Amino acid sequence: MADLREDPYPDVYVGGGFSDPAEASLPGTPPDGTTPPDGTPTTGPGPDRRRAMWRAGRIPGAVAVVTGLVLVCHSFVPNTPGNLGSLLETLLPWTGLAVPALLLAALLRRSVPTVIATLLLGAVWFAVFAPLFLGGCNDAEPNLTVVTHNVNADNPDPAATARTLLAAAPDLVALEEVTDDALPAYRKVLDRRLTHSVRIGTVALWSRYPITESRRLTIDPGWSRSLRALVRGPNGPLAVYVVHLPSVRVGVSGFTVARRDDTLTALDRFLDHEQQKRVVLLGDLNGTTTDRGLAPLTSRLTPVEDLAGTGFGFSWPAAFPIARIDHILTRGVTPTDAWTLPATGSDHRPIAAGLRA
Repeated sequence: MADLREDPYPDVYVGGGFSDPAEASLPGTPPDGTTPPDGTPTTGPGPDRRRAMWRAGRIPGAVAVVTGLVLVCHSFVPNTPGNLGSLLETLLPWTGLAVPALLLAALLRRSVPTVIATLLLGAVWFAVFAPLFLGGCNDAEPNLTVVTHNVNADNPDPAATARTLLAAAPDLVALEEVTDDALPAYRKVLDRRLTHSVRIGTVALWSRYPITESRRLTIDPGWSRSLRALVRGPNGPLAVYVVHLPSVRVGVSGFTVARRDDTLTALDRFLDHEQQKRVVLLGDLNGTTTDRGLAPLTSRLTPVEDLAGTGFGFSWPAAFPIARIDHILTRGVTPTDAWTLPATGSDHRPIAAGLRA
């Protein structure tokens, strides 16, 4: 016979306390044991789960915010030590890769705030670089096509490189790193179409129009790789600069741009005294126009891609370009188009532009 004094619902020990099975929550009921007014069990994640999901998106959300701040405020990043500001600005377009990566992370973590932060980052990136993709809409008809190319002193096939450049039907061709051994090969191809030329040191200019004067620019003592020429263009005289600035490197000491920047300062002094209203500068500047080091130059001359480009136009290295360090800049002429030519035997890609001069 059962003992009537025995509790039909014995207490059960559960993780440090006792609970009554009769008071256990049914599946779907809130943790406090209450039920909704209509008696229907709740579904979906509880408050703890929702807080965990929000916390899961904190890191990618923070990365999105910081990347956006870098895009907007990159000029405030100090250049000491190691010229980090210039290095950051050189690679600034590549911050766009963070947008798809962060968006994927936000979706996987189901983090609404991170999705919003990433979309805002994408909007900021587009606002900064949109002009490079929305150019080429100028209604002016070009009357001058110009090409510049660092042909590489070790180019294995100079003649083939010259033929690639002529395929753009240029009126002006500027070359950098022209060696004594390679010069005859360039002349043999280019002289047939561009009958006027000048070569000073390791830079050279070929022109369809007469070159009435030319001289060396002494902007980098000990080197001869910059020149100024006066070209009798389709609508009058045109000052043409061909420039190859010193190289930069990334090493243990940082981003070494001091010599390049010193040479830029000397080039700026020549441009300050330039009397011609129409100016075209072509060459390898070993820097991007987003790099603050080129600001003195871009404040005087306008990069063609800013007004007539169809993208970033990266030119180096040729195998997988990551930066546009070869440039065409103008003053007093209207860029109508800008593009990159196919790779040659050089470690740079040639770039071209249509101008209304």
